[in-house]
Amino acid sequence: MYILQAENVTKRYSEHTALDNVSIQVPKGSVYGLLGPNGAGKSTMIRVINRITIPDSGRILFDGKPITDEDIYKIGYLPEERGLYKKMKVGEQAIFFARLKGLSRKEAIVRLREWFIRFDLQDWWNRAVEDLSKGMAQKVQFISTVLHEPKLLIFDEPFSGFDPINANLLKQEILRLRDNGATVIFSTHNMSSVEEICDHITLINKSHNILSGSVGELRHRFGENIFMVTYQGEEELLKQSVGSLAEVLDCRKQEDTPYTVARISLKDGVAVRDAIAKCNAELDMRSFQEVQPSMNEIFIRAVEGTL
Repeated sequence: MYILQAENVTKRYSEHTALDNVSIQVPKGSVYGLLGPNGAGKSTMIRVINRITIPDSGRILFDGKPITDEDIYKIGYLPEERGLYKKMKVGEQAIFFARLKGLSRKEAIVRLREWFIRFDLQDWWNRAVEDLSKGMAQKVQFISTVLHEPKLLIFDEPFSGFDPINANLLKQEILRLRDNGATVIFSTHNMSSVEEICDHITLINKSHNILSGSVGELRHRFGENIFMVTYQGEEELLKQSVGSLAEVLDCRKQEDTPYTVARISLKDGVAVRDAIAKCNAELDMRSFQEVQPSMNEIFIRAVEGTL
């Protein structure tokens, strides 16, 4: 079941086509990565989803129905271009945003106190926003985005400017929100974050959707039939064992162990089970596993057109 579907969305600005017949399907309860190089069309898609701009053609479905202005209250959006009112106190600023999302002042304060403790911001409630560091200000904006417990959360480059500790805190919160029933879309250039928390991705390039699917399925699909074998013995022994089935790409000895780790490339038509059986029969084998490409490698190859 999908919480959000974009069907054949096209958006043009004068001579520039920002989105050209783009479709995506975001499953409920997932973390969905919207990826692509600068200028690919990601931000335009996010603005279309949020009804900040209207597509020239195509449509957006929210929970199976054409999206309406009322549905925007069920969405939390943290844009890449962020800003707070510097002269306001931190707590009042957060309450102001909560009231805009439909919460009463009393309910907003109850929820904000809990979030401020979780993000270690409780001592900043009565301080001026201008006293916050960039990372702290981003925490306040993140809290303001999720406070009204929307069904769909959209984050544009959410990890930008965070140190590793706070970036990890944000990742944990995103996964917690997903586990509690929210669906998350986030746009990022950080491929390691994609592998850590994304369930599905869409890659947009030059205004087109060029790749969609689950992270695990895409890594498996674009593997190059390369496997890592850990065994006891010398490189020549491995070559003799798998010579008719695979090419040995490289070998290295594991320090302080009797084992050698090798990468092999199976020849066309060779079944994995046959290679495993051969290695197991002729080697003192410890492990045999597929070497899958990283999302960063897939991203680069897709954008360059070499997948």
